[in-house]
Amino acid sequence: MIKQILGRLPRKPSKSSENREFGGSSAPPLSNSSNSRSSDIVGNHRLVFDSAPLSGPNSSSLGYSDGSKLAQVFNQKLNLNSVITPYEALPGFKDVPSSEKQNLFLRKLNLCCVVFDFVDPMKNSKEKDIKRQTLLELVDYVSSANGKFGENVIQEAVKMMSVNLFRSLSPQPRENKVLEAFDLEEEEPLMDPAWPHLQIVYEFLLRFVASPETDAKLAKRYIDHSFVLKLLDLFDSEDPREREYLKTILHRIYGKFMVHRPFIRKSINNIFFHFIFETEKHNGIAELLEVLGSIINGFALPLKEEHKLFLVRALIPLHKPKCLPMYHQQLSYCIIQFVEKDCKLADTVIRGLLKYWPVTNSSKEVMFLSELEETLEATQSAEFQRCMVPLFHQIARCLSSSHFQVAERALYLWNNDHIENLIRQNRRVILPIIFPALEKKGHNHWNQVVQSLTLNVRKIFSDTDPELFEECLNKFQEDEEKLEEMKMKHEATWKRLEEIAVSKAANGGAVLVPRIVASS
Repeated sequence: MIKQILGRLPRKPSKSSENREFGGSSAPPLSNSSNSRSSDIVGNHRLVFDSAPLSGPNSSSLGYSDGSKLAQVFNQKLNLNSVITPYEALPGFKDVPSSEKQNLFLRKLNLCCVVFDFVDPMKNSKEKDIKRQTLLELVDYVSSANGKFGENVIQEAVKMMSVNLFRSLSPQPRENKVLEAFDLEEEEPLMDPAWPHLQIVYEFLLRFVASPETDAKLAKRYIDHSFVLKLLDLFDSEDPREREYLKTILHRIYGKFMVHRPFIRKSINNIFFHFIFETEKHNGIAELLEVLGSIINGFALPLKEEHKLFLVRALIPLHKPKCLPMYHQQLSYCIIQFVEKDCKLADTVIRGLLKYWPVTNSSKEVMFLSELEETLEATQSAEFQRCMVPLFHQIARCLSSSHFQVAERALYLWNNDHIENLIRQNRRVILPIIFPALEKKGHNHWNQVVQSLTLNVRKIFSDTDPELFEECLNKFQEDEEKLEEMKMKHEATWKRLEEIAVSKAANGGAVLVPRIVASS
């Protein structure tokens, strides 16, 4: 009975639980429940400063499955009686014997699992400096390591990187401008205030993955699909420095962990689908395409059907969003890689461009024409003949455009020797399609440069095949005469209707307009 009464009395906090340096706060209580293990993983390391808890990963941010070895190790740590100590720097690697360096490395990793709040740059400045210096020491240690990393080292390293990197990204305040690509280019990019620490953690991850001392067969258990997915989520960061690091790291992971390659390609594919057909909002499309450019460059021949489907279902539809200028250069490079590896895909690519050809956006038309030239340069005669009719109907519309840059860019196609040779070989099909546009804009376009270029193209055809040119000219003149006759008949019909209306109105009667069918 006395024990029960005493047990209900409040206990005086011990000195070890008082953190005088950081405002008397204590770490959050540990839990033995497996359901909340991820939030407790950093319980041994998450400190509370100025009565405000530091940010740390939740169960979804770490992304470890219940059966993973890393989670089991963390669960074991929950049973330990942890003692919160002041955040102090650990000795340097040069100050300890070689036998103790690995143990010190693990302690430094644990020390860096504390995540600070950078909204207030003056808050915990001493502790932030300690962590930054510790991270730099970790990078140096990984770079100069001369022995294979053990499983416990890989576990702790991945835990530290997960705690620091995997976080919810700040919302974009420019939602109304996301689709306006040129407006976004003029905006200053948002910089993450935590970058002084994030940069070093990314550098650590890059060195760790690239290190020959990291065994891929062992590390793949911890740098797993969940880790890769969380890494891909970070590509939506608005900080271009972060996306640049992510691009390099993802490429290194793809090269080192062959088992993850299909999953990485599929995950990027899903990001593209979500971007194209749902949101049209993502900050990292250009960087992902840049990684894919290197991946596509390494595809073995003949191309797998999976890769061809990726071209048709993901890459070509990326021409649809309005913010295409933000990533068009990288997209064009990826598509040209496919055509150069398999020339039979040229027809597929060209027809895909025609499908998404812009109607009212002249700047996108200029981009499409530039990409079209690169594609045609890698196109063989057989594939060219399959798509030349719909292709040159579109080029004829570009030649007739009142926007001088569109017409000028279309005319520049004749400056490419390979394309000019393809056109020359198939001139009997092509010239009748584009001749009306050449004839009209060669004399009537408001821009003198376009007029001059058009006359040069006409001269190329007239010098190459005078008979064909004469036939097309006669046909054009006949069509123009017919159009003129039709126009005169329409005018006569309207004039007759006006006369009938005037005569009826003069007599005060109702005006009945008879149905008059003009003969063609």
